[in-house]
Amino acid sequence: MNENNLIELWGKCLDIIRDNISANAFKTWFSNTTPASYQGNVLTIFVPSQFVFEYIEAHYVDLLGAAIFHVFGNDTELNYRILTDRQNGLTIDQETEKKPTIEKVKQMEKSGNQAPSPIAVAPQDLDPMLKSNYSFDNFIEGLSNKLPRAAAESIALKPGKTIFNPLFLYGASGVGKTHLANAIGLKVKELYPEKRVLYVSAHLFKVQYTDSVRKNTLNDFINFYQSIDVLIIDDIQEFVGVEKTQNTFFHIFNHLHQNGKQLIMTCDRPPVMLQGIEDRLITRFKWGLTAEIERPNIELRRNILANKVRRESISLTSDVLEYIAANVTDSVRELEGILISLMAHSTIYGREIDLTMAERVISKAVRIEEKEITVDDIVRNTCEHYHLKSDSVYTNSRKRDIVQARQIAMYLTHKHLPCLSLARIGQQIGSRDHSTVLHACRTIEEQLAVNKVLQAAVEEIESKIKSRS
Repeated sequence: MNENNLIELWGKCLDIIRDNISANAFKTWFSNTTPASYQGNVLTIFVPSQFVFEYIEAHYVDLLGAAIFHVFGNDTELNYRILTDRQNGLTIDQETEKKPTIEKVKQMEKSGNQAPSPIAVAPQDLDPMLKSNYSFDNFIEGLSNKLPRAAAESIALKPGKTIFNPLFLYGASGVGKTHLANAIGLKVKELYPEKRVLYVSAHLFKVQYTDSVRKNTLNDFINFYQSIDVLIIDDIQEFVGVEKTQNTFFHIFNHLHQNGKQLIMTCDRPPVMLQGIEDRLITRFKWGLTAEIERPNIELRRNILANKVRRESISLTSDVLEYIAANVTDSVRELEGILISLMAHSTIYGREIDLTMAERVISKAVRIEEKEITVDDIVRNTCEHYHLKSDSVYTNSRKRDIVQARQIAMYLTHKHLPCLSLARIGQQIGSRDHSTVLHACRTIEEQLAVNKVLQAAVEEIESKIKSRS
């Protein structure tokens, strides 16, 4: 197929997509996609980043598949190529694994969106249902997840052969339980391709169980799950109150554990708080390792953001990154959601991501607690900016850099702590009198009107005070 025909056909796909989503969504996620090639019934498209690829796969894969099905034919496979250096206009790219998008659409059409029924298939034909972007490589380690990660890596090397069987991961929503469980599955498949690995949500397990009872195929259902080597059940709290599902899972659990197969479960609470789950199951959940993944602390949040920014080639200044890390505190998922929002705002409005945009977006997404600013906060951040010791401004030194830092500290204290009198500010910053503070404030105000370097310095100090205090 020549280039002109390919561009024309891809344009028809985009027309279909444009008709089914909002103009802003189309502009953000599809306007920068272009066709790369069409060979052997494999359509390859360029996407601008890993970030865009993951978002399209998560939210628009069915629509994209339907469009390609209509334009290119029902035997077409979709392949992505990710541009990794957009800023310099280069077409260096990395290729993703092939996505059987069209086959997925056809299966959905045939099944009427019903839950897939488990059937006995050969290991190489079993879809493990794992998310390829949830690997150990992009799971950032910190104090909040150090123990679970270490256990997970040990399990991946020797599934079913460690003392961590079962592994019961629990924690609040969005802290990385599903990511870590998936990472185990991906690593096992990499090291032991012959092993039957399956990730399934507890909700889907319930639906499959109910279907098997209705269709009188319960024995096939049980036999299928008893053939799995590494079984990952996500959100096990979904089993609360469903006794028959629990009873069936109890027998599957026993069979797998007794035969040295690995079980991994995630939950939003520890086993002892799972009211509505049979005691015999609770006991088994605690046979191996019960590990909590806690909410990420600020250091881990910084590292997660820095990693995401680096991988996605997002342009983000240090003050914006610091502001996000300081104010988006609940979960990893929330951090990623804020980045998606910022990327969307930046793309739609054609603006760089700056602190003002971050403040506006975050204020609409999370509740920001007002932080009390102190004189010590102001002095510390001012001295850090000028690479001075914090106690230097309290001395009588007349060195130019120390004098300027002292005056800026007085100016910012007067600006951000209006409840303090000039005399009180002078007393707290080197035991000066009120006239010294007044002179400092006027001097800085006059310089700010004409000195852009000083303007930038004061703005950076203020942003750090707001995010760190």
